[in-house]
Amino acid sequence: MATTVIRVNMSGGATARDAQEPRTGKDNTLQWEAAPQQQVHALLSMAEEQLPAEMTKILGFSNTHVCMKEAALLDYYVCGLWWAKETNFTAEQTSFSMAVMQRLLDNIKEKQMPLVENLMGFAEALGAAVQWRTSEECRTPLLEEEEAKALITYIRNSLFQKYRLYELLFTTSREELLTGAERTIEVFGCHGAIAPLEEGLPTHLHSQRKSGFSNWGEATGG
Repeated sequence: MATTVIRVNMSGGATARDAQEPRTGKDNTLQWEAAPQQQVHALLSMAEEQLPAEMTKILGFSNTHVCMKEAALLDYYVCGLWWAKETNFTAEQTSFSMAVMQRLLDNIKEKQMPLVENLMGFAEALGAAVQWRTSEECRTPLLEEEEAKALITYIRNSLFQKYRLYELLFTTSREELLTGAERTIEVFGCHGAIAPLEEGLPTHLHSQRKSGFSNWGEATGG
């Protein structure tokens, strides 16, 4: 039995600046501070393969290829924006969705907020978005009922069902994330053994080989 030791790099700790705190609009709905709506509109017009590079700039990341934390956060935001695009959200609706996603992460990172508390915060933010707005410019809610349900489903699947993983990502120190963890894998070898060849032989050669062994056995009285 041969033993192979694999060293896995699990370095954590995003070193880039964090995204700016989401701000509250005049209708008490969150808006994503990291990117103005004009920039969000531009993001929504991009192809899927273009988003990671642009989002990396917005978030101020520089080590997404080697830092586990930055890579996880980049994936979180890119997937969220792409989901909003496929759901046909407007730039304002997308900005709200991204702000909510960031607020929920900030609650885990800064406040170590338990799941139930964070759920209540999400419900409060969503409640403001589905209320009828009374401003002169617009008298409709930011999110219709079906749009709000779609956002609830997405946040549930992308964050709340993986809540413990995000808690570990933000609350575990870099040292505890095991910069050089060793994993031992046992590999069973067949030293000196001859592997069967029948599986790699064409059918007619396999038949000839069997026939040859039979004739040799008859000739030797075996």
